[in-house]
Amino acid sequence: MANKDYYAVLGLEKGASDDEIKRAFRKLAIKYHPDKNQGNKEAEEKFKDINEAYQVLSDPEKKARYDQFGTADFDGSGFGAGGFGGFDFSDMGGFGDIFESFFGGGGGSSRRRNGPVKGADIEYTLNLTFEEAIFGVEKEITINRNENCESCRGTGAEPGTSPKTCPTCNGSGQVRVQRQTPLGSFVSTSTCDRCGGKGTIVETPCSSCSGRGKVRKTRKIKVNVPAGVDTGNVMPLRGQGEHGSNDGPPGDLYIRINVAKSKQFDRRGNDIYIETHISMGRAALGVEITVPTVDGDVKYTIPAGTQSGTMFRLKGKGVPKVHSNTRGDQYVKVIVDTPKNLNSKQKHLWKLVEKVLMEKLHTKRASKIYLIRNKKDVANVQHLFLLSKFI
Repeated sequence: MANKDYYAVLGLEKGASDDEIKRAFRKLAIKYHPDKNQGNKEAEEKFKDINEAYQVLSDPEKKARYDQFGTADFDGSGFGAGGFGGFDFSDMGGFGDIFESFFGGGGGSSRRRNGPVKGADIEYTLNLTFEEAIFGVEKEITINRNENCESCRGTGAEPGTSPKTCPTCNGSGQVRVQRQTPLGSFVSTSTCDRCGGKGTIVETPCSSCSGRGKVRKTRKIKVNVPAGVDTGNVMPLRGQGEHGSNDGPPGDLYIRINVAKSKQFDRRGNDIYIETHISMGRAALGVEITVPTVDGDVKYTIPAGTQSGTMFRLKGKGVPKVHSNTRGDQYVKVIVDTPKNLNSKQKHLWKLVEKVLMEKLHTKRASKIYLIRNKKDVANVQHLFLLSKFI
């Protein structure tokens, strides 16, 4: 087939990508396979051409030579002594099983199913309060898992007996069948029906586990949750999953953390945010306030003239960083409340405040901050900031 167009054989144009070549081969190989076209010589020849073309175009070096010189120094047969010499169907996804059943060990590797198998992993969602997540906690959880039967030690055989080697597959867990086709000799491999791929047969099943080798158990496990965890964190506990088979290792237990929201604090990573409300008078004069933190209440002095929306930081009052001695910070946002539903006296006093501020704004005399000639008004303004309703 040295003078034929390999691309045309696969129904492609020159320069087709590797994925396009692979998809075209899959489709045509299934269509023209000898088992589906018994006695059809034309299909048989077509099948040979398809495989020859694919072996060239799927190999980067051969494909490069073919694209440049029109040949890849290919021997034209496309097959080895046992069928498809060196051809590997293992990268063909779901089609791999189909071709392995047709061609057996011609290129793909047979899989032993009676070797050690790791146990299945288990996932558990652990709900924590806000405080438990911040400071860490020890929790006891209950899980259900498959464990090796204590009576038979996971073999499935009654104590005093042992599993026997399967006489059908001789312990391999697989059987191979050789067939003759117009293309040569093919060997198909499949799971042994007698032992189910285990390679052994239990003649006397264990009475404790009914021969399964596994029993369902409920276990209590202590979990040490470190300080600073958050929703979405996953803690792996190695070897705490379900037991393996054929002396395989146990699986793992994955603890998925879910933290409840706090009604008081807003957590953002390792920092905590909180809002505090003060009156306009206190914002103007400054005031010492009590701020709640995860460690308890602390005192903080709000400076005079603080504007609404100002953010203050309490360093080191945030969330501990996991497995670290450092912590985040707490941020306090000050909200200045504007008074509502003022009575006539209160309105008069606030007008005086506005008057003072406006005169201060327009004065050019640096030595006088407040230009209020009426001493009674001065006293009223001072009294305004002492009114408990606004302070």
